[in-house]
Amino acid sequence: MKKTLFLCAVAALGVAAQAQTARKLTVNLTPDGASNIQVFLPETPSGRAIVGCPGGGYSHLSMQNEGTDWAEYFNSQGIAYCVLTYRMPKGDRSLPMSDAQNAIRTVRDSAQAWKVNPYDVGIMGFSAGGHLASTTATHAPIDARPDFQILFYPVISMNERVTHKGSVVGFLGDGRADKALVDEFSNDKQVRRHQTPPAFIVMAGDDRAVPPLTNGLPYYTALRRAGIPAAMHIYPSGGHGFGFRSSFAYHNEMLGELSAWLKSLKAPDAGAKRVACVGNSITDGHGIDMADVQGYPAQLQRQLGSGYCVRNFGVSGRTLLNHGDRPYMKEKAWAEAKAFEPDIVVVKLGTNDSKPRNWDNYGKEFAADLQQMVDELKALPSKPAIYLCCPVASDTGSGKQDDNQIRDSVVVAGIMPVIKKVAKKNKLQVIDLHSLLDPKSDSMQRDGIHPTAKGAAAIAKAVAEAVVAGGR
Repeated sequence: MKKTLFLCAVAALGVAAQAQTARKLTVNLTPDGASNIQVFLPETPSGRAIVGCPGGGYSHLSMQNEGTDWAEYFNSQGIAYCVLTYRMPKGDRSLPMSDAQNAIRTVRDSAQAWKVNPYDVGIMGFSAGGHLASTTATHAPIDARPDFQILFYPVISMNERVTHKGSVVGFLGDGRADKALVDEFSNDKQVRRHQTPPAFIVMAGDDRAVPPLTNGLPYYTALRRAGIPAAMHIYPSGGHGFGFRSSFAYHNEMLGELSAWLKSLKAPDAGAKRVACVGNSITDGHGIDMADVQGYPAQLQRQLGSGYCVRNFGVSGRTLLNHGDRPYMKEKAWAEAKAFEPDIVVVKLGTNDSKPRNWDNYGKEFAADLQQMVDELKALPSKPAIYLCCPVASDTGSGKQDDNQIRDSVVVAGIMPVIKKVAKKNKLQVIDLHSLLDPKSDSMQRDGIHPTAKGAAAIAKAVAEAVVAGGR
């Protein structure tokens, strides 16, 4: 009798799990259907979606234990799951790369029909599929870049001496002899601050096919060094290719860890207003450990709440001046900030423009260059509200003068008046960060230039108050 009850309970659990999937469909990504996604939509959608990339050494696809077997697990958590059939590269890496990017775009384009939050679309990959997933996370344009990544025993390096050689041959073909190309697609070398999404990485210590020490571990290290949140789980055994197999000794533990990590991820609302934080090292979070958690844009996200989607487009050392030593408007971050189609833009530039090599030679161009930036933002389809920040006060304390010396006196007498004049001309709001922080307080780092996490919190508060008061 007890055995019968146990079997009935197991059967009931199986039926319940199957019932979590409300709808299944296949969507072709190429006209011939060579690339497609099998979509598993949950009964009770949370808004989250994941595109899964099965492994197979870029020669075939392991569609079951690294693909469809995961559907019930994700659907039971309200997550839409899309298993990607991607084309084998055979040396033409653009094929799988475009398939993965099109899958992300398709999910976002179908957000309303599938009840998906376009700001909560992740990618998952196994082995070579992990390389494709991490390539999408590090190389894709912003509209096709995932919001998070889940990597199982991923191929990360394209150096065939330290990784799975078959994946290298399949992905790069004859190009594997080109060191620059190898480095370009060794994704531990392509992690970008603020632009590469958070990661969950799973490996087995005894994996001899894709050694963790030269693949997943360097990727985690690069993420951590860049201040990007990441979790890494290396289990003592399991080899390679365990996927969803229950025979993996740590299967239940792994699923529990993954579920907890997914639960910890916070996403903006589906209709959130997009906020682009444009700037130099102070926006970037230079000197702040885990800048994607403690930098001012990250703290601004928490202060504004889920009704806003805040992105950090800061790049350290950059100038507003187009003839400065490191012009911001020539950076990829500027192009991506515009591609983000923000509803709100917060510009915090000018500190590095005060250096003698910049201001003394090109200071007269500052107003025109700032106007150019404003004009480019005004031309965006999203017609963003633009906030111009006066630079944070600095005190280098050295007394020395050289071409790289940041000069607060120039900021006050030269740069701030121009910012205010351009703001008045364009009817923009100015946020005064210069009087906000004492450069000799614990709100600033010892260099007297960059804020601490405490100072970043004060900046975030000032910006949040301005944004909310502005009604956007």
